[in-house]
Parts: sequence; C-alpha cells; structure tokens
Amino acid sequence: MRRLRRLVHLVLLCPFSKGLQQGRLPGIRVKYVLLVWLGIFVGSWMVYVHYSSYSELCRGHVCQVVICDQYRKGIISGSVCQDLCKLQKVEWRTCLSSAPGQQVYSGLWQDKEVTIKCGIEEALNSKAWPDAVPGRELVLFDKPTRGTSIQEFREMILSFLKANLGDLPSLPALVDQILFMADLNKDSRVSLAEAKSVWALLQRNEFLLLLSLQEKEHASRLLGYCGDLYLTEGIPRGSWHGAVLLPALRPLLPSVLHRALQQWFGPAWPWRAKIAIGLLEFVEELFHGSYGTFYMCETTLANVGYTAAYDFKMADLQQVAPEATVRRFLQGRHCEHSSDCIYGRDCRAPCDRLMRQCKGDLIQPNLAKVCELLRDYLLPGAPADLREELGKQLRTCTTLSGLASQVEAHHSLVLSHLKTLLWREISNTNYS
Repeated sequence: MRRLRRLVHLVLLCPFSKGLQQGRLPGIRVKYVLLVWLGIFVGSWMVYVHYSSYSELCRGHVCQVVICDQYRKGIISGSVCQDLCKLQKVEWRTCLSSAPGQQVYSGLWQDKEVTIKCGIEEALNSKAWPDAVPGRELVLFDKPTRGTSIQEFREMILSFLKANLGDLPSLPALVDQILFMADLNKDSRVSLAEAKSVWALLQRNEFLLLLSLQEKEHASRLLGYCGDLYLTEGIPRGSWHGAVLLPALRPLLPSVLHRALQQWFGPAWPWRAKIAIGLLEFVEELFHGSYGTFYMCETTLANVGYTAAYDFKMADLQQVAPEATVRRFLQGRHCEHSSDCIYGRDCRAPCDRLMRQCKGDLIQPNLAKVCELLRDYLLPGAPADLREELGKQLRTCTTLSGLASQVEAHHSLVLSHLKTLLWREISNTNYS
C-alpha cells in the first residue's frame, strides 16, 4: 500500500520538478493536476462516444448499397434510381439521423438541396452483411406478389389507406394519385418493381403523411424515390438546432437546454412570431383535412423549422399520426393508469379504470400542446406591451382539454385569437 501511494504521488507530481525537489506541492497544484487528468479522461470519453455513436447512427452507405442492389436485380424501381445507383448524381452530405433504423442525410440532387431518408431496420438487425440484402428483400419488398392484377393492387392500397386514414370519401382519388406516381414511364401500366416500391414506401409513416399533406404549404414536398428511399425538400432552417449538435447528443439534451439554444441561436422575436403563425396554421391543416384528422405526437422545438423567408416548415413528420392509426393503437389496450395509454411521446388517452382499457380519444388536442411550446418560444423577448396579453392567451390555450374530437368550436376560436394578436403586432412592418 505504501508503494502504491508513493507511485501515485510521483505520477501526479512528475510535471513539476521544482515541487518534487521541495518534496511537497501546494494543494492548488494538486487540484490543477487532477483537473487536467479529469479533462483528458472526459475528452477521450466524448471522442469515443462521438465516433461509436456516429458509426451506429450514420449508415447511409449501407442504405445506398442495399437499395442499389435491389434496383440492379430488378426488384425495385423509382424516379431517382438511375441517378442514385448508375450516374451517382445524388450527393450524400451531412448525417442528421437520430435513430439507426431511420437514416436521414442532407444532400444535393439536380442542383437542389434535398433531404435523403431511408429505413434500414432489416439490414441493421442482420448478423452478417451478406445476409442483409436477401432478408430485406424478403421482408420489405414482398408485396405485391407476381401475378397480382392492377385491380387487386388498387384494392390493396385502398384497404391499407382505410386502415390508416379511416374510411374517407377522398381515398379513391388518393389511390389514383399513388398509382400515377408509381407509373414512372407513364405507359398506363404498373410493373411489379414499381408496385413493390410504392407498397414499401407506404409502410413508411412519414411518406404516407407526405402524400396526405402534400397540398399543405407547411409540409415538405416529395421530390423522388427509389425503392423505399425517398427525397424531400432540404431540411428547413432552425431544425436540428442549426445542425451544430452531434446526432447522438440531440435526444439527450434536456428541454431547458433546447429552449436556451433556440433563444441564443434562433431568429429575432418578430421572425419568431411569423414562424409561430405558420405553426398555428399547420395545426389548422391537421384538423379535419381532406384525408382526416392528424395528431402531433411529439411536440418539440426540434420540429420547428422555417424557410429563408421565415415561413414555418414542419421539419419532421415521423411523429405526426393519422387519427385512425392512433385510435387503433390505443382503443382496448390494457391499462392501469393514463400513463399506459400513450402513442408516440405525448398523445395520451384516458384509461377506463373499471374496464382497464384505454379509450380511443386523446385528452389533449394539438393546439394545447403547441401553445405549451409557444410559451417558451414567444414570451422571452416579446414586446413589453404585448407580453401580458400574449401570456394570457397562451395560458388559456394550454388549458384546452376534453376529448380532442370534441373541442372544434373552442379550438378554432382560441387559435384565431392567437393568430390575430401576432399578426397585429408584426403587420405593416418588414417582418410581415
């Protein structure tokens, strides 16, 4: 034990030869040396975590190899397949993935900033790379099977849409649109590869949302696809907190730090007011649109994106879900408390304690959750003569409760008042 203590003493004091000659160092020097060693340890750990997390989260090369392998075999097709796999005209840039199974990259295609998205769950779950491609082919591109008629494929799509969006009169038109998109050479026929690609895309929640909300100005436009890989408009500004954070660190940051980053690096207050108006308009678009009602099931500042003109753009639709999908997941689900009845991050339904089953209606509507977000987004830095009234209206908005399907009138009134208040403040200025 004495030898060990002596060795530690020598290691800590070796940088300070003068101190060793004197036999003793002041306590402050010992603390300094310990802090240096601690800094080296923490720095090394952060470097290790960064590179190990990056290799797990960022596997765009795997995604491209898998997709192009299927394309060369004639299993899939798509409007960007040739540029992606043969001409190498799709440029992969910054990795923005927050989960290994959903690859997200910024990129460039046809001189346009794009976002590249691709799911590689099957490939990641395979033990060896040689088995990954066949596994993906069997699981993901298994439908429709050879011999399926176009009428049968149409019925497949319609049944799928009814299950996920509800039985709506607008669905046949959406089916026609999907088949038109699948027919790449516009010969009024859909090949098996074209059908397999579109069917695989429909299994991606965000792709279904992009189709359903494509006429809305606050959702990104779909630009092209290959198999179940698809390209949308470039990531809006403001999302991912300026892309200054490592992908592995984004989910770990507390909400307080998210808000602080938004205030430090975000736009000036009048621009934030304009972005907030767009977010409120997006809430309106989700409520009783052409393809039903949609719920925002992860309401965070990370999804508050905007264009160069400070018009709101939803940065990520992964956690926006159709009402029919949420109901199917929740209704009849076993529960003890309402905390057992959650879809996504914050779509919560009441629990029937007597039946011990979740109900299908949500407790909190979209608007109430968005207003909670806007309190932290708008109140800091708001004009003094506006802050009190804005705070009052936001508090009223956050208290909206009751079943989400039964608050339409009050919901619309509160939303209208908020938009009017914000527009009044920035109208007739350079910010409007």
